[in-house]
Amino acid sequence: MTDINRFLRAHGWDEAHQQPLAGDASSRRYIRLCSGAKRALLMIDPQDDTARFAAPSTHLASIGLSAPTIYAREPGLMLIEDFGDAQFARVITDDPGLEHGLYKAATDVLCHLERAALPADIPVVTPDILGDMIEPAFTHYLPALGLPGDGAFPKIRDCLTDLLAKHLPTSQVMVLRDHHAENMIWLPERDGVRRVGLLDFQDALIGPPVYDLVSMLQDARRDVSETCRDNTLAYYLDQTGQSADHVLPAYHLLGIQRNLRILGVFARLAAVRGKPGYLALIPRVWAHIQTSLEAPVSAPLRPLVRDVFPDPIQDRLTAMRSTCLTP
Repeated sequence: MTDINRFLRAHGWDEAHQQPLAGDASSRRYIRLCSGAKRALLMIDPQDDTARFAAPSTHLASIGLSAPTIYAREPGLMLIEDFGDAQFARVITDDPGLEHGLYKAATDVLCHLERAALPADIPVVTPDILGDMIEPAFTHYLPALGLPGDGAFPKIRDCLTDLLAKHLPTSQVMVLRDHHAENMIWLPERDGVRRVGLLDFQDALIGPPVYDLVSMLQDARRDVSETCRDNTLAYYLDQTGQSADHVLPAYHLLGIQRNLRILGVFARLAAVRGKPGYLALIPRVWAHIQTSLEAPVSAPLRPLVRDVFPDPIQDRLTAMRSTCLTP
């Protein structure tokens, strides 16, 4: 009997029907368990980051948000609540007219987090740390294009760090980090902010409140309509009582920071983990960078980035794909 079978038997799920689910960018695997009317998800985590999921999940539930209830946990294995398949991305594909309402509900979650107590024992990020986090773009993405990266990193990092230090708000919030349409589940039978089921927050940080707004609206995996983006930004400003002059500089700088990092992460996933599908998302990520580089606040950064990073034309992406490990 494997550890998984023993774990399931110990918690009464050994006879449940098992349905493997599509994985994410991590090494984790998920299996949906169905036993009569009961359902749960089994998380299999070879790196045993279950504690990193359990702690923020418990905190999110304690402040009135919908994070999966944890039914059982031991090293590398965890049984959690199954929110179902109504990902925002899927719901909006089926009914595009719901897009704005769902993003409004997701924005309510962010505003709720801004008013809530901060969790304990979660790392705090500073402008210096955020600047350092773009390193994968130079150590993985540019080399995958056959370009040198190390020499450009310090100058771009230092410029970005200085701009973040100047324009980020001093307030801090629990940042979920991957608050996008595939990690939010629509739970219309619940009330208020609990209608948004939250997933994939094990890398949560304490950081700037606009970060998750960027995650939502500059989504690497789907195109948020221009109308929805503008309406959501306006709704966020109205709900928080802030001005666009205060929020948009931080929004665009964090957009550059987040998306430069994503370029490197996607290149690493393709080359090292044998996941070339992420390369198809790079043009959208690059478009987000281009949009935020056009913001007035980004003027000092604009020539530095554009001098180093070429457009991800198809020939370059095809060359990157040819070097990927076979999954």
